[in-house]
Amino acid sequence: MKLASFHAQGRDRIGFSFDGDRWFDLGTDAPRTMIDLIEGGADAMAQVHAAANIAATDPDGVTSFMADAMTWRPPVRRPTKLCCLALNNSANADRIMRGPKHPAMFIKPASSLVGHEGAIECRPEYGRVHPEPELAIIIGKTAKNIHAADAFEHIFGYTIHNDITSPTMREEDTFHYRAIHPKQGDASEIDYVDTWTSYSGRYKGADTFACLGPWLVTRDEIADPHDLDVACHHQGRLVTEDNTANLFYKTADVLAFLSTYMTLLPGDIVSMGTALKKSAGGGAVQNVDLNKMGGPVSVTIEGIGTLTNHVLHVA
Repeated sequence: MKLASFHAQGRDRIGFSFDGDRWFDLGTDAPRTMIDLIEGGADAMAQVHAAANIAATDPDGVTSFMADAMTWRPPVRRPTKLCCLALNNSANADRIMRGPKHPAMFIKPASSLVGHEGAIECRPEYGRVHPEPELAIIIGKTAKNIHAADAFEHIFGYTIHNDITSPTMREEDTFHYRAIHPKQGDASEIDYVDTWTSYSGRYKGADTFACLGPWLVTRDEIADPHDLDVACHHQGRLVTEDNTANLFYKTADVLAFLSTYMTLLPGDIVSMGTALKKSAGGGAVQNVDLNKMGGPVSVTIEGIGTLTNHVLHVA
C-alpha cells in the first residue's frame, strides 16, 4: 500500500492511494501523523485497510484529493533520526583506499527533509552541490540489539531518499590536525598522530538536503529490497542507473549493526547508500552541480515511484 503525508485544503493530512494519483484522507478519527500510524501497529493499519476497502467499492465515500491539488510532505516528517550509510556501493569498492570493515553512517537532522516537488535550496557559499539516489527504510517498531534474522520484522516500509551533498562544504569542514593518543607502552605519556577528519553537519545536513518521498510503500509491497533498479535523471537526462543488489552491506545486517549502537525508533529512516554506477552515456552524479546547473532532479526506484525536486537559488 502507498501511504503519504501531504497538505490539502488548509491542513496537513496522511492518506493512502491505489495508483499514486488519487489520495484518500484517513480522516480525523485516524492517526494524524505517519509516526502515529506506525506506532499504532496492527490496530492502526486495520483502520487504513478498512478505509481502503470502502474506497475500493465507493471512492466518493472517502474524502480524497488528486495529486496535483496537494502539497507533498516527506512521508515521515519528524523522525528522531535519518541514518545514512556511507560508501555502501560495492560497484565502486575500488574507490575506497581505506575504510572500516563494518557499515559506516552519519545522521541527518529532520530539519533537512523536504518532500516530493519541494525545492532544494542552494546558496552561493554552498559551492558544488550534487544528488545521491538512495533506497530508504522506514523503521516500524523499536529496534535495539536486534539480530539480522529478525531485522525485517522491524521494517514498516520503503521510500526514496535523494541525499543532497556539498563536496565544497565537506572540504571546508575537514580538519588536518594532530590527534592526541596515549603513548604505546606508557599510558601516562601522549603521542600526536597525524589525522584527517570531517564533520557532516553542513555538507549533508543543511536545510532541504534530504529529499524524501514521494510516498512510502509498506513492507509487503517489496519482495526483495536488494533487487530494485535505481535511476537518477537531471533535467531529463539519465545520470546514473544501478540496482540495490550492489549495496555492499545489506538491510538485515545494517539494521542489526546500527541497533547495537543506537535505538531505532518507529518512523526513523535508514538510507542504504548511493547508486553510483555510471549511466551508459557516461558522467556521474558528482558532475551534476545543482548550484550551477539548477534542476529538476529526480530519483526513480522500481516498485516505489519517482521523487522529483527543483532547485531554488537563495541569495
